[in-house]
Amino acid sequence: MTFRAINSVTRSVRQILQTHLAEDPSLRLFFDSGAGGNMVVSSRTPEEMASGDQSGLSVWLYRITRDPDLLNRPPTRNALDRLEPEPLPLRLHYLMTPVVNDDDDQGNDPGLEQFIIGKVLQTFHDHPRLSGPDLVGDLEGSNQTVSLRLEPFGLEEITRVWDALGATFQLCISYEVSVVLIDSDKVPAAITPVDQVAVDTALVTEVSG
Repeated sequence: MTFRAINSVTRSVRQILQTHLAEDPSLRLFFDSGAGGNMVVSSRTPEEMASGDQSGLSVWLYRITRDPDLLNRPPTRNALDRLEPEPLPLRLHYLMTPVVNDDDDQGNDPGLEQFIIGKVLQTFHDHPRLSGPDLVGDLEGSNQTVSLRLEPFGLEEITRVWDALGATFQLCISYEVSVVLIDSDKVPAAITPVDQVAVDTALVTEVSG
């Protein structure tokens, strides 16, 4: 994957959510533009969506971490005299927040918020891995697979996230998407191939003891 893999994964996550939200009979009128819906699945923060008069679902990439299990793999030999640098393995963490502006109450509609969150949970319970036609952008047509996992989100951590946004707490969940690989841009390193192996043996004639 190139450095554009992060963006391609984000677009893929948004696409599958947009599709399933728009196809659900209970939410179609909100998310299907053909049925008059004006809600969107956006990669903007909840605050950015609200300030831009957008409603729907915020899928915000708020943290990127390295995958510790794959980080220290040795380079791969791609020819007799070349070592290919290993890609950078990443885990992407997305905050998913319904943004449902209620004109009457000047706030969010908790019922619709819960419907949207429930549909997100159902979608990724049924589709915990994205591959093949689920992938778009640079990943389209590739043999890559990424997995989605609902993350435990403690009160302290979630408070830090909303404090960083400068916003009051809203109903949200966090998903980890892994593993996203970013290929190295370095030229494969040249190595000296082994022409022959010399074996030194000695005959043992006596064992003391």
